Amino acid sequence: MPLYQYKAATADGEIVKGTLTGSNRDQVVEHIQALGHVPIRVDESTQTTVVKGRRRLRSRRISDQDIANLTRELGTLLRAGMPLDRALGIMADLSEGERLKQMLDNVRERVKGGATLTDAMQAQEGVFSRFYINLLRAGESGGALGVVLERLAEHMEEAREIRETLTSAMIYPAILILVALVSIFILLGYVVPQFTELFEGVGQVLPLPTRITIAVGETLQHYGWLGILLAAGTVWLVRYQLSQPRSRYQWHARLLRLPLAGSIITRVEVARFARTLGTLLNNGVPLLNALAIVKDTVDNQVIASGLERVAGSLKEGQSLAGPLAEMARFPPFAVHMIRVGEETGHLEEILLQVAKIYDRETRVSIKRALALLEPVLILVLGVIIAAVIISILMAILGINQLVI
Repeated sequence: MPLYQYKAATADGEIVKGTLTGSNRDQVVEHIQALGHVPIRVDESTQTTVVKGRRRLRSRRISDQDIANLTRELGTLLRAGMPLDRALGIMADLSEGERLKQMLDNVRERVKGGATLTDAMQAQEGVFSRFYINLLRAGESGGALGVVLERLAEHMEEAREIRETLTSAMIYPAILILVALVSIFILLGYVVPQFTELFEGVGQVLPLPTRITIAVGETLQHYGWLGILLAAGTVWLVRYQLSQPRSRYQWHARLLRLPLAGSIITRVEVARFARTLGTLLNNGVPLLNALAIVKDTVDNQVIASGLERVAGSLKEGQSLAGPLAEMARFPPFAVHMIRVGEETGHLEEILLQVAKIYDRETRVSIKRALALLEPVLILVLGVIIAAVIISILMAILGINQLVI
């Protein structure tokens, strides 16, 4: 059976640590609860665990994963009936980074001074998002802080899974493209020029493909550094344009028009929109306020601009589905589902369901795109290498005929 390391809080608020064996994590959690403790963290132990003192990076920044872990564990402690200031103190003691511990100590001091948890966290500038703060405020006003914290943690974990899916999907194509470029550069810049001396003393006009290949190879050999500078300059120019609102909007509009990538981007943004809006509405945030928050969580500026116009239409008394239907690139199926949710009074549930649907479609689309991209890249690389080899062989065969 696997070995699990755990941290738990006793009824007196003390932290206990230990290891337990179990067939899965849920069984270990049940065992800890049977002991009368509140499980805070349960992780499967591995043989490659690094020593605690070396594992900690005291000066590292507070990451999104730190916030997600903090949110879930704090929600667990509050739902177990532990007072807020005591729960914050436990979380500060368990924190593995100096900045995270200092931030939790600041939050705890503000709470002990009479501030709400929302106000105390909002005072930590740059740590908690606007979405996080508004959802937390709704939970505090409704008296369900522990429940809202756990929902927040679930939302953050779902968003992280989607980001990791997209990142993982891009790793293999990026490596394949890099290997292809390096292979072509070596072939043209170092291998082909070796044949130049062989062909110089022949006194024969080389075939056109051979001359083109040799010219490209010599250019790469002598001026390859210009290509590197040009690539670096292009990257800088794109990043600069993306930092400017007007040009960023134009770039995002072009991305949405791409045949395959555009549909994937649209699905990702619709899923993010539906999940965030559904979570906010499900926790009592008014629709107009929720839509203003959602607009800030959407990355694509074209869709964000459309949501801003939707918010203006809502202020005039229109429904949500109508203005969404007028947005370019917003899927008709999502609009239909939202309209059904408004008519039946279950908009929050429908939005969360739409998010799950488009999350699943995003994964399927990425798999299909990779299945198409991989053979295309391999085929292009093969064609280029074959063209280089054939051009060299044409010249060699011409020399042999001349000798005969």
